[in-house]
Amino acid sequence: MWRFVIGVIVVLAVAFGGFYAWAWHGEIAPIGRPAVTAFDPAVIAQGAKLAAIGNCAVCHTTAGGRPYAGGFPVETPFGTVYGTNITPDTKTGIGNWSEAAFRRALREGVNRQGDHLYPAFPYDHFTKATNNDIAALYAFLMTRTPVDQRNRPPDIVFPLNWRLFAAAWKLLFLEEGEYRPDPAQDEQWNRGAYLVAGLGHCGACHTPRNFLGAEQDDKALSGGEGEGWHAPALNAASPAPVPWSADQFYAYLRHGFAREHGHVAGPMQPVVRDLQRADDADVHAIAAYLVSLNKLEAAERQQRSKAALEFADSRALKAPGASANGPAPGAESGEARAGPVGYAIGGSQIFAGACATCHHQGGGLPLSRPVELGLSTAVNNPGPRNLLHIILNGIHPPLGERGAIMPGFSGALTDQQIVAVVSYVRAHFSQRPPWTDIASVLKSIRQNAQARTEKP
Repeated sequence: MWRFVIGVIVVLAVAFGGFYAWAWHGEIAPIGRPAVTAFDPAVIAQGAKLAAIGNCAVCHTTAGGRPYAGGFPVETPFGTVYGTNITPDTKTGIGNWSEAAFRRALREGVNRQGDHLYPAFPYDHFTKATNNDIAALYAFLMTRTPVDQRNRPPDIVFPLNWRLFAAAWKLLFLEEGEYRPDPAQDEQWNRGAYLVAGLGHCGACHTPRNFLGAEQDDKALSGGEGEGWHAPALNAASPAPVPWSADQFYAYLRHGFAREHGHVAGPMQPVVRDLQRADDADVHAIAAYLVSLNKLEAAERQQRSKAALEFADSRALKAPGASANGPAPGAESGEARAGPVGYAIGGSQIFAGACATCHHQGGGLPLSRPVELGLSTAVNNPGPRNLLHIILNGIHPPLGERGAIMPGFSGALTDQQIVAVVSYVRAHFSQRPPWTDIASVLKSIRQNAQARTEKP
């Protein structure tokens, strides 16, 4: 018995020793901060476009903070990780990082000092970037304005706050290596696939994750979560009633509005703002690749589009407060199937008073609403989370910029009224099954918002 126990201990010790040896990374020597003139302006410009595609500023800039100086909270099921300072400050940023150290962080998830980075930093995507693109990103970041701002330590639950667990995660899930073009596809498709899988890291939000927080590769881009919002599927599982076309995807990603899908909202707003600075050809490539994931034949695509448009038109309100080309709002129009008893009652009246002025055909705000609510992905999603966010907080352009505007009703409607109007919108404008968890999802959104305001 003792021999067996000792044998097990020896085996475990040897295994741990081997793992530790594999996980150990030495420090890469610091360098003096390179002069701005050390970098080719054309390479810097290319890096700026790639940083826009990678949305680097989003996670590395806190609200009201200096660009790329860090502090933005990235919430995970295991705690909060804060975006780091990636300005070229030599004390608190990456000013003394060599290009090799920067490349190791993107490819292997290891910082200059040799510490393993948590996968909230999506190196599982960035590892696919080419050396040239990494060099361009490095040139761009090293020519930003240095900011002396110390990084905030991550708030991760014990024992996952040990960096060694990040190494174990990588051993299980990280596949290093540049993107390999598919010879069966054309150049544009491969460029789009490279950007989506690599620097764009679309799967970080649009792919479901397992219980250890790793993306489920067999369900790539089939829907996930980001910042408390549902990130809808981008493949054949897309809930969009009208199948996406390349032109519609391009319009949505480039301008934040697609006529048969609606306006960008939530965490996608800063993504679209960044993509406005990317190369036009790259945005077209992303759109072409995403459309290819649907794999619909032209005839089926046309049939689905026609059916969705006809239904949306049949349910659209023709004048403020009026009903569609059918029964007046009420139980007979589908409100009875909208959700729990009591919540659906009154939803149509609330909609008529608070929403119909803008959300009717021929309304006075044609650039501030989807063409039809029935075409909105938020209305047709598998769950009510996104529609609740929009109703609670509205849609607003950045301060000083033009864009879609919708007021939030968080303080104007009670929770019961919000549940009622969401139930009505789902029942009246969508052909999908009713949501039965609206009240519980609304409660969780409220609780999460309160927790964020209370966190120091």
